Amino acid sequence: MPVARDQLNLAVQFADATHRAVLPRHRVARWIRAALDGPGEITVRIVGAAEGRALNRDFRGRDYATNVLTFAYGGGEARARKKAATAPVVVADLVLCAPVLAREAHELGVTLEAHYAHLLVHGALHAQGHDHEHQADAMRMQARETEVLARLGFADPYAA
Repeated sequence: MPVARDQLNLAVQFADATHRAVLPRHRVARWIRAALDGPGEITVRIVGAAEGRALNRDFRGRDYATNVLTFAYGGGEARARKKAATAPVVVADLVLCAPVLAREAHELGVTLEAHYAHLLVHGALHAQGHDHEHQADAMRMQARETEVLARLGFADPYAA
């Protein structure tokens, strides 16, 4: 049976519930679904600074809490399905650090909701293989983020 392009199996976990009111499940699902090119199985976990720092240190070798970490799984299987002309299933965990997002939103002068939407879209794009290690890749990824966020009613997060 074919899987619908916009099908999303989503789990939302709050190790840090500070921003729970900003992140109702239906909103998180809408933002992630807008960034996906096919069906997905995604867990979103909102964490505090200690867990965010430990994950960033253990998995990226960077000893500080970062805004979003993307753990994508099944890359080979998804690529094989894509070659077979069926929509790949994106399987990933997106970990967002609540205190870092709050600080960044304040510094950027954007709402907490807009910043969460941006970083959930950003993480979902990473889960699909988008990257920003090289300038050309970063420009493509930023353009895609801007387009998705505009469709969702959010301003360009990269505007000066």
